[in-house]
Amino acid sequence: MTTTPAPVAAPAPRITVRQALDLPVLRRGMPDVLAGADRLDRPIRWVHAGEVDYIASMLRGGELLLTTGLGIGKRVADQRRFVAGLADKGIAALAIELGHSFPTMPDAIVQSARQHDLPLVALHREVPFVSVTEAIHREIVHAHYALLRRGDDVHRRLTELLLAGQGIPEVLAATAELVDNPVFLEDGDGRLLFHAAGPHHAGDATPVDPLDAWTAAKGDGRAPWRAGLAAPVPHGPSQAAGRLLALPLRGPLDERAEVVLERAAGIVALSLLRARQEEELVARERGDFLVDLAAGRIAGRDAQRQARSIGFAPAGPQLLPVAAESDAAAGSAAWSLVLRDAQTELDGRGTVALIGQRGRPGRLLGLVALREDQDRAAVADGVADALRTAAGRRLGAGELLVAVGLPVAWPDAGRGLQLTEETASAAASLPPARWHDAGALELQRLLWRWRDDAEVAAFVRRRLGALLEHDAQRKHALLPTLEALCANGWRKAETARALHLNRQALYNRLTRLEQLLGVDLSDPEQTMTVHLALRALPYVEPDATTAGPRVRG
Repeated sequence: MTTTPAPVAAPAPRITVRQALDLPVLRRGMPDVLAGADRLDRPIRWVHAGEVDYIASMLRGGELLLTTGLGIGKRVADQRRFVAGLADKGIAALAIELGHSFPTMPDAIVQSARQHDLPLVALHREVPFVSVTEAIHREIVHAHYALLRRGDDVHRRLTELLLAGQGIPEVLAATAELVDNPVFLEDGDGRLLFHAAGPHHAGDATPVDPLDAWTAAKGDGRAPWRAGLAAPVPHGPSQAAGRLLALPLRGPLDERAEVVLERAAGIVALSLLRARQEEELVARERGDFLVDLAAGRIAGRDAQRQARSIGFAPAGPQLLPVAAESDAAAGSAAWSLVLRDAQTELDGRGTVALIGQRGRPGRLLGLVALREDQDRAAVADGVADALRTAAGRRLGAGELLVAVGLPVAWPDAGRGLQLTEETASAAASLPPARWHDAGALELQRLLWRWRDDAEVAAFVRRRLGALLEHDAQRKHALLPTLEALCANGWRKAETARALHLNRQALYNRLTRLEQLLGVDLSDPEQTMTVHLALRALPYVEPDATTAGPRVRG
């Protein structure tokens, strides 16, 4: 949905009616609020004093009007008309000094003020109106300078982030913290580029998800949380301006928030124009959603709705989790272009996919729509090829490891992503493949999760330690023979052919292996433990020269 960016008006310094009544000069007048007590947080733009019945025509709105009542009149109709005229102008409050015209406040004025929700204040003692005007105007000027200082502080803090090497995501996170509400960066078409949720408060038992609020805020309605602030973010001379939007989910957004948003929008605009980070932000936004989903921070019932808000709306019920890893020396911006190219390729094939960056550059996570009439292997081939081709075109050399999970529905998408992500990490020690099947690598994934477990390391050391020590001290290693035997189902003839050995040579090696390992390789129970130790070896490898394990990261 295309939205028109709403500019931020110049923030107006303010003092509220309540704050004005707390000033010493007004407190000396013994103020008494007779109407509009629930409207005392109205801001005062200016102070005016006057004694004519047409005073409303001289006002613009937002004033605190001071009067002794000389121009109001004694008739009930005049009194009601006087108050109604002020209410129509939108003044902040009416303060009448009793004693000169009215010993007590007339009922008609009180009732009319209540009818129009206009704060009405009775001053029981005489106060110099000029002193009140000076005091409030002084507060307004001080507020103005405070806002200017606030703007300078915000600009300095956000600029320091960029100078320290941080990017737009960190600027938005700092902005959300400053306004204590979520902020959203949109492009000129209303597409969400990135969002920052802001700090989590301990009292937020069931916080509103920012993506849900952003989607709902585009609809009709006058709910308070829709009354956000927006600042334009230019994207270049030939592009429509985007906007930086803040939504008041945790609390109201005041003029200080306006200053923060305005300064942040300027910083973001400069960064976008300099580095063209739109695609990088999209990749990060999608990656953050997928990471949160995999970590269980998004409930399955909410995931489909939130995915739709960032542009992923598959027609079918089945999803294919995907994870990829590469050590190619490239930054986040380069990988965002890889994802853009891969997305374009998949779109051309009619494959609906959501793929984003996770963690460091080169670590990807995704969900791919799988229709009932589609073959999982064919779709997995297409996704792996698209990612690998895009990475090769943009980054040159460098192997891209791809893992594909089993089909899942939305309620199980998070768990499927987590298993596929772990499979990608576990497959790093396996021979290269077009893509690694998470369903066929359950044991490897489980052992990878136990890579830091001391018991597993001790088990591998007990089973294989003597063999590893032997190979470290001799030219002809025996570990490849054991691995080939395991890979060929412990069948000797197939193992001999795989190693290009005659049978007697293989038997000599097997005898030596049995001696070193202290096992009978014809015993299925013992070969199973050796097999498990071999599978665990790439993840927890005992060092042949020490008693302890050397754990791979």
